[in-house]
Amino acid sequence: MKGFKYNLSSFIPFRDVKVCERVRKIRKEDIAKHRNPNFKIRVIEDPAEFYFEYALDMVNRIRDALEAGRKIVCIFPVGPMPQYAFAARMINSMKIPCKRLYSFNMDEYADENGNTAPLDWAGSFHTAMMENFFNRIDKKLRPPENHIHFPSSGNIGDYGKMIEDAGGADVCYGGIGWCGHIAFWEAHLGLEFKSLEEYKKAGPRIVELHPMTIMQNALHSFSGDWSWVPPKAATIGPAEILGAKYRSFWLDGYIGGGVSWQRFIARLVAHGPVNTLVPGSILQTAPTTYTILGGVAEDCEIHMA
Repeated sequence: MKGFKYNLSSFIPFRDVKVCERVRKIRKEDIAKHRNPNFKIRVIEDPAEFYFEYALDMVNRIRDALEAGRKIVCIFPVGPMPQYAFAARMINSMKIPCKRLYSFNMDEYADENGNTAPLDWAGSFHTAMMENFFNRIDKKLRPPENHIHFPSSGNIGDYGKMIEDAGGADVCYGGIGWCGHIAFWEAHLGLEFKSLEEYKKAGPRIVELHPMTIMQNALHSFSGDWSWVPPKAATIGPAEILGAKYRSFWLDGYIGGGVSWQRFIARLVAHGPVNTLVPGSILQTAPTTYTILGGVAEDCEIHMA
């Protein structure tokens, strides 16, 4: 902005002001343009269509694997959740057996000592996934219980190998966090690595959540109460995300009234440099579909109403 120059707040790992200014200026009509044809950006305006298309992507992959007589290994996030109810309804309506589906969830909350949340805690990702997806599928169509996996403090050291032993992920679904995280692989973790290649090989671990993640999750899941958000999480790493045959990422961070917390980070991830301090930027390097809700894709502007 003319006449007022300042640096970024000290807690933000990515600090290139000129890059931030450049991506901030990307207009909605240009947001889907990218130099890598394998990194496919699209905008869906209607939220109902957005979640329907998300669910359809999941169901088509499950059905195609069934018809081809092969297993399908999927990495799933917990949020956003509406697509899972749509997917369960489609599966039930079309009577698609999910016996060939192997599911690995991205992450789970943990306490300050790295102990993951128990199933009887309301914020548990394991519980949310079962209630919003698997338990909504007719019992005779559900995947076997031993095909459904979640990271925990007990298995996090072996979680990457578990995915490999299942045949490797066919698709990794996900979203983008406020700090640019993918899964709970946070922006500040990039400071630990000497090179991008080393970073890409990093696997599952227990991580400290970034302040922006605490605030983001307080906003959409905990009634704005940051004291309610756990301080750590078990999460997959860049190795599992890039190791999947394909990535399908969905950005729905629109609050309403013209407000989106995801509008800038959607641009920085997709159009900024590939680097360790904006975790989602590595998606630019691999076959990925990057679907943005229309309210998120709107131009970045200052609103002082």
